[in-house]
Amino acid sequence: MSTRLRDALPDVRGTYTERAPLNDVVWFRAAGPAEILFRPADVGDLRAFLMTKREAMPVTVIGVGSNLLVRDGGIPGVVVRLPASFGRCAVEGHLLRVGAAALDAAVARAAAGAGLAGLEFLRGIPGTIGGALRMNAGCYGREIKDVLVEATAIDAQGRKHTLSRADMDFSYRKTDAPADFIFVEAVLEGIPDDPEAIRARMNVLVEQREATQPVKAMTGGSTFKNPDPELAGGRKAWQLIDEAGCRGLTKGAAQISAKHCNFLINMGGASAGDLEALGEDVRARVRAKFGVDLDWEIKRVGVP
Repeated sequence: MSTRLRDALPDVRGTYTERAPLNDVVWFRAAGPAEILFRPADVGDLRAFLMTKREAMPVTVIGVGSNLLVRDGGIPGVVVRLPASFGRCAVEGHLLRVGAAALDAAVARAAAGAGLAGLEFLRGIPGTIGGALRMNAGCYGREIKDVLVEATAIDAQGRKHTLSRADMDFSYRKTDAPADFIFVEAVLEGIPDDPEAIRARMNVLVEQREATQPVKAMTGGSTFKNPDPELAGGRKAWQLIDEAGCRGLTKGAAQISAKHCNFLINMGGASAGDLEALGEDVRARVRAKFGVDLDWEIKRVGVP
């Protein structure tokens, strides 16, 4: 960490870690370090940091790294990672008030325990509620936009904002909420139902996911977004990848999963550069065969 950056850090009640390793944070288990990792004590601490930091200081927010590729050169500036105190979940009638650091699967289980249906799909999404808000995460025909009542975010100047579902302006795997917003909380809506019936539906989703996806591998989830069906002849991303001959393709210890070819896998010892290069090779092969540009769903950050 440069002396200049160290001296520019405002006082906080949370913690700073210099040259923090991120290998054990991201699910790929391949990543460069964070120049500075900041874990705020609470929302007030996060706001104070943002209000008093130097304007030009770069800030990157990460969750549990389930859909994240951190390049080998690491992330310059300050990386904000919300600690467990941002992961609380409270039932309020037919609503769930959840912190952005809450795991999607934990929220699904909490909803089931409270007899609230409609959030079962979250059990099949790796990651946190904050990440789900940023990318409108979804599976099995449901997305976070379908259950969101409102979200709370902190902007780059430390100001607090409450956004309705309409304010979030969701579309496929994205929100048009300002890029500098750090989500800290969400209110989700469920439908009263029998807890055991909800759990049974969740179990079916889990079994289906385990049967079709490499969930026990070092992976980052779905690699590419599904393209426009008209441009892709109705094919999904995995079908384009498969028909372009990429199933099982490798680069070093990076591999396109043979089980589900829209998943990149670290077989052990792959670098972030290997994983990204393999992904770009797949994009090139799909483009050459079908004239379709696959867009990355995995968020890539940092420097080579």
